[in-house]
Order: sequence, then C-alpha cells, then structure tokens
Amino acid sequence: MRWALVKVCLAVTAMVVVAFAVPLGLVVKELARDRAFADAERQAATIGPALAITTERARLQRAVASTQAGGDGRMAVHVPDEPGRPGSGYDIGESRAAKGELTTARRLGRASVSDAPGGYALLQPTALSTGQVAVVEVYVPRGVVTSGVTTSWLVLAGVGLALIVGAVAIADRLGTRLVRPAGRLAGAAHDLGRGELGVRVPEDGPAELRAAAAAFNSMADQVVQLLASERELAADLSHRLRTPLTVLRLNAASLGEGPAADQTRAAVAQLEGEVDQIIRTARQHKTHTRSGCDACAVIRERMEFWSALAEDEDRTVRLAGVDRTVRVPVARAELAAALDALLGNVFRHTPEGTALAVDVHTGEDSVIILVSDAGPGIDDPDAALRRGHGDGGPGSTGLGLDIVRRVAESTGGDLRIGRSVLGGTEVRVWLSLTGGGSVGRGQRRRGRKKKARGRAEPVGPAGAATSVEPVTSVEPAKPAEH
Repeated sequence: MRWALVKVCLAVTAMVVVAFAVPLGLVVKELARDRAFADAERQAATIGPALAITTERARLQRAVASTQAGGDGRMAVHVPDEPGRPGSGYDIGESRAAKGELTTARRLGRASVSDAPGGYALLQPTALSTGQVAVVEVYVPRGVVTSGVTTSWLVLAGVGLALIVGAVAIADRLGTRLVRPAGRLAGAAHDLGRGELGVRVPEDGPAELRAAAAAFNSMADQVVQLLASERELAADLSHRLRTPLTVLRLNAASLGEGPAADQTRAAVAQLEGEVDQIIRTARQHKTHTRSGCDACAVIRERMEFWSALAEDEDRTVRLAGVDRTVRVPVARAELAAALDALLGNVFRHTPEGTALAVDVHTGEDSVIILVSDAGPGIDDPDAALRRGHGDGGPGSTGLGLDIVRRVAESTGGDLRIGRSVLGGTEVRVWLSLTGGGSVGRGQRRRGRKKKARGRAEPVGPAGAATSVEPVTSVEPAKPAEH
C-alpha cells in the first residue's frame, strides 16, 4: 500500500510538473529571443535620424560607430544609389545578410529577420532625405538569442525535481501513517493466532483503521473472557470431583490387603493426580492470558469487603499507599483471589481484635504489597511457604499461600514471609513490572538470607532495601453484604 501510494503520487506530480514546466520553458525561450531582437531594433532605430538628415559617408560612419552594435562590429548600413548617379551607393560596416534579403527588405519597407552565419540579421528599412530607402543591418549572434535560456531551464528542472521529491516524501509519510496501524493490526492478529491472548492494538490512524482496531480489541477481550470462563469451569468441576475422590480414597483404604485393593487404591491415586493436573493446567493458562489491573483499586475493593468482618471482630484496619493508580501485570480476579487468601489467613489464624495493615510500595519496575498483622507470627516461614507447594508433595492444587506465590512468580517476582512492624506476620508480595522469572528466583534467594537475620527488609527489583512507609489508620468501612 505504501509503495502504491508513492507511485501514484510520483506519476501525478510528474505529469503536473511536465504540464507546467514544458510550456514555461518554451515561453522563456521566446522571451529571450524577443528581448534580443527588440534590442537590435533599438540599435537600428538610433541610425534613423542620421539617415534622415544626411547620406554623407563620413558622418554616417561616425553615427554607426557611436552605437553599441556598431562599436562591436555588428551593424551595417546599406545606402542605395542616388537617382541619376549610378554607383553612388555604398555600404558601411560588415554585411552578413544575403543580397536578396536586402532587396526584399527594401522593397517591402518593413523590418525582417534573416538567417546569417552563426546567428541572425535584423534588416530595418529607413527612408532617406532623397526619397530612397536605406537598410540598416544589425547582426544578432545565436548566443545572444539564447542567453539565459539554459539557466532558466535548469532552474525549472531543479524546481520540478524538488517538487517531485517533496511530493514523494510527503506521500511516503502519509503512506506510513496508513500502513503502520494496518501493520500493527496484522501483527496483533498473528500474535493472537499464536496464543498471545494479551496482545492489543492502539486505536489510532484513520477512522476506518481505528474502527478495525477497536473491533479487534473487543474480539480479543471476548476471546480471553470465553477462554477464562471455560478454564474456570474446568477448574471448578475438577474441584468438585475432589470430594467424591476423598470418599473413594477412604473407602479404598478400608479394603484391606490384596491385589484388588491395591489396584483400587492405585486407580484412585491416579485419578486424583489427573484432577490436580487439570486444575494446575487451567490456572497456568489463565496466568498466560492476564491483561493487568489497578492493584490499589483491587485492594480498596477487597478491604471494603473484609471491613465488615473486621468490624465484627473489633479489628483495626490500616491502609497505606492505595490512594493512587498502580498498574500491575496480573489479572484482576487473580490479584483479588491472592488478597482474599492473605486476608483470610489473618482472620483465621489470629485472635479477634488483632490489628492488620495493608501497604503498597511502588518503584520504577516493581510493586510491593505488604499484608501485616499484630498476631503471634509464624514460627517457620519456610515451612509455611513449602506447605501446599506443587513441588513439595502430593495433594496440592495451588491453595492458600501457594496461590499468592504463583501470582507473584508469574510476573517474575516472589513471595516472602517475615516479622511485621506490628509484631506479627508480614507477608510481602513482590510483583515485577518487567517480568523475568530468573530475576524473581534471585530475589527469593536474597530474601531468605535476609530472613535469617530477623525481619526481612522490603527488597526492590535490584535487591536494595526500600523504606516502609508508616501506615495510617482508616475507619472501618460500613459492613458489606456477603
């Protein structure tokens, strides 16, 4: 499309330049010719008064020599014979016109131009005092006739070429504005076809391409929503199967010994493993289709939900750093599930009346979410992190802290547990804004070293400690309807 626009603009501009430049070049040539012969006529007219007064040779020679053309040797005067005096005629200066041309000009009585060697000869008839007609000849070299024409043609050619180049450049830029959104749309379509469901297209460019980009984004959102619904349904159905599987496992354990009992128990274990694998696969695919959300908005929403229970249990809730917009590469539903898991642990494992706090710290390439409480704390943070980990033993489907860990690691971040400023447990969720799982693993190793020294300091993307902002108390929200 871009090259086609350039070719069309090139053809149109070239035709316009030719249509104007060629006639203008011919006009310039004619103007130069007219200027040269008009100057020759003026030179010839200066001899007219002298011829009208006298035909004396010496005086006419002085008159011819006083003109510019005569001084340059380009003027000649042809005086005819006087009546009754044959042979009295004479010529002054060098003549370049043919005898026949002189005779014709004398007979017709009007100025004419004839070809001469290397140029042209202007023949101007002039009446004498004797009634005869003399002819004043002014030689015009060919270079004088074409003087300035070549320069003017070169200027016209340069201007025309500049117009063509400028028009092509403008057409190329306009073509780029049209092609770039179309190219982005095509690339996004290819990425979506390869399974990158988070790809979206900026809605810019011409109105038609903006409409196409909006339609593509809407389609991609719908695809992500449908896939998420299907995978959530698969995970939910798999969860529902765990209850009858548990009953089957208990019944199989009571079968005693024997080949049939062993086969039954092996089949139940295999079926349970398949159900767990379905759940993990559904969660992994869901992680790949995230589109990001505002972490502070999600925290405010979930804290409003939990504030009703906090008020019932006489808990003090404190928030900090949630009064701004903080975009994180985590789906809204996943971040909400992670926060619910953390807050649910606080409410389940701390006595009523225990204060809790949620802080958000932002950096250039990371976001840290701190969930703290004033409870008894966790004796073995490493064991708490390993509990429910998919690699730590059978039976895990990614519940509790493992849900939070998976959300953090999906961005290249990690999850850490330490001692809070309130005296209890502090769960630190580091979300990377740039991705990179290897970075997250390195940060987790450094985090474990810090926890060995006591309460771990918040660590940013580069491993540098960041100061913890003091939290401020907020009034518990009105009880929400659950």
